[in-house]
Amino acid sequence: MSDADLSARIDGIRQLGSVVRAMTGIAGARARTARAQIAAVDEYAATLDAALSQGLAGMPQEEPDLTARPALLVFCAEQGFVGGFSERVLDAVGAIPEGTDLFLIGNRGTAIAAARGTLPVWSAAMPSRSASLPKFADRVLGAVLADGDLRPVSVVHSIWNHGQAAVERSALFPLPPAKDAAPRAAPLTNLPAADLAAALALDQLHAGLTRAALHAFVAENEARMAAMSAASRQIEDELGVLEALARRERQEAITAEIIEIASGAMAGLQGRSAVQSVHT
Repeated sequence: MSDADLSARIDGIRQLGSVVRAMTGIAGARARTARAQIAAVDEYAATLDAALSQGLAGMPQEEPDLTARPALLVFCAEQGFVGGFSERVLDAVGAIPEGTDLFLIGNRGTAIAAARGTLPVWSAAMPSRSASLPKFADRVLGAVLADGDLRPVSVVHSIWNHGQAAVERSALFPLPPAKDAAPRAAPLTNLPAADLAAALALDQLHAGLTRAALHAFVAENEARMAAMSAASRQIEDELGVLEALARRERQEAITAEIIEIASGAMAGLQGRSAVQSVHT
């Protein structure tokens, strides 16, 4: 490798390292912001749970009339540089049960699912900002409930814990009844019990979907940070090898130049000595 090629390779790797560090910083900032929003959504969901249990206290509980096909929402990666993130999610989903509609979020995951022969009935890109996820949840629910009929809704997404992504599957609608709930007196309400339950259940569904989307958003960005950290270490190692090679080649060039100069000087001295011997 010539000096020019070696210098160009070192400069290219340094620029790549700058890009990797920038991507790591962006992913870290996005993950931190989304984590704070998860806490807010959890508090909102807990408020809804309390409102639903209190609003329906003392009233007979009726099972919702689920007339449409079950819906399975799967959150995969939107972009690359996340290792096997989407593959692990799709492996956890496994074969889609017959009669279930698959809703797939994340363009990268959609492409990987298509390569496996799994085609969703609906797919969408994951927003690049966590602040857009509540509105995005409205869009997803609009697609899930487009026919106006109630259906069972489940979600599969990743949660980042202890430095790795764990895939979680949970039911969003209908939610299982609360266990060991303290008996309460029925409150005064201005809405019929059925209408109140439907409104609160829809809000619960939206909160659960937003929470799943935020967890998936955090997990993807954490996975990207982990992948970029590994890439950064590899870049530093390769850069160290190339810089050592450049130092060695420079030292060899300097040594060769010194030898050439010394050889010329010795030849000059020998020539002058020969001339002096002839004159004497």
